Amino acid sequence: MTNQAPYSDAQAAELYNVLNPWGPSDDFYLSLAMAAPSVLDVGCGTGGMLHRARALGHPGRLLGVDPDGAALAVARRRDDIEWVEGTAATMPWRAEFDQAVMMSHAFQCLVSDDEIRASLAAIRTALVDGGRFTFETRNPRVRAWETWNPDHPTDVRDADGRQLRIIHRVESVTDDLVTFTETTSELGGPALRTDRTTLRFQDLDVLSGFLGEAGFIIAAKSGGWLGEPLEPASKELIVTARAA
Repeated sequence: MTNQAPYSDAQAAELYNVLNPWGPSDDFYLSLAMAAPSVLDVGCGTGGMLHRARALGHPGRLLGVDPDGAALAVARRRDDIEWVEGTAATMPWRAEFDQAVMMSHAFQCLVSDDEIRASLAAIRTALVDGGRFTFETRNPRVRAWETWNPDHPTDVRDADGRQLRIIHRVESVTDDLVTFTETTSELGGPALRTDRTTLRFQDLDVLSGFLGEAGFIIAAKSGGWLGEPLEPASKELIVTARAA
């Protein structure tokens, strides 16, 4: 990742909330959180879903974990929720949560087989028997990365009122791995920062194998946030797995 000084990690964390306003996916995960006595949000980012759950009166334990310190600084503005800096694979909890979630396609940031196995094992260990793990990934059949190019920019105004343009460029597609850059610029001006990311696109059969190894059984799957059936053209692949 290249981080150019004109736009800091802290500013980028604030911009995340502008680029990702509350939507149907957040409603979906919020409903799961409100129904569970204790919730673990893996890759919680700026913590918006857990913030909303507590604001709506969730009485139980809420914990968010994320490796991004700048994002957690935003999340920690609410201090009645536990926030831990770290990765999924390093989580130490044992049978302490009823529901784990991994939102915003965070599961796709687990790139290698070893990282996926270690992360799923730690999530399974953190859940009580019968607990649920819910996450989503982009359906690889839809090939979403084909629209990640300068012909599809995103123009926004950040928290400071600065008008920005976000542009993506795919650098490589190798097997199920897509590497791309996200460049943030002033509208009509110079680049402020460029971030490089690799995401993994997996189909249901591959996911099922990893989940089974970790001690999960798929309890539900869908292709949309309102419970639409999973079809080849579904943009999302949403999975709820039960800790067996």
